[in-house]
Amino acid sequence: MTEPVLVSISALEHWSYCPRQCGLIHVEQIWDENAFTIKGSAAHERADEPMTRTERGVRVERALPLWSDELGLVGRADVVEFVLQGDREVPVPVEYKSGKPVRPKHAALQLCAQALCLEEIFGVRVPFGAIYFVATRDRLPVPMDESLRLETKSVVASIRSMILSGDVPEPVADARCRNCSLVDACMPFAVKAARGTQRRIVFEPQPEARE
Repeated sequence: MTEPVLVSISALEHWSYCPRQCGLIHVEQIWDENAFTIKGSAAHERADEPMTRTERGVRVERALPLWSDELGLVGRADVVEFVLQGDREVPVPVEYKSGKPVRPKHAALQLCAQALCLEEIFGVRVPFGAIYFVATRDRLPVPMDESLRLETKSVVASIRSMILSGDVPEPVADARCRNCSLVDACMPFAVKAARGTQRRIVFEPQPEARE
């Protein structure tokens, strides 16, 4: 029996930022650090310590393992708050980010994947999650609406297809590359220039040989 291809929850944010970055990390197993990834690791330091505690009357789980058999997802949540709604606790995933509250789409997909896993594990619908920005201490609510759910499932399918094929997407070679920790491994501008040169080559037909 063939083992299912599992997709890491963290891969969704990588894919949303840049599909090639996702491929380098999750297909070719390439990783490197820069100032942004180090800040991100520091932001997760507290959340990455597994523990259960009560904060402001709410049960909180840190570094909670997550999975979905239906979607083939695996990973863990930075923080899950169990909020009492009626007579039951509803899990609310909270994703920690180091930067300022801008461009939350990448994190929203990752957060939605966590919510889908929590729904499967606990058998209760998760209506929203939150992104916590450590630098500013802002907390941004993220509704788990149908549009986000469909996009998340589509991204999971795209990542799985990439992993199965082993084909890493082409480089984007744009402003995103400047802040990417994998820019040296990716060589986006060199690769794009080389592809362009290949496309510009025109092979002239050779004259027929004469005796």
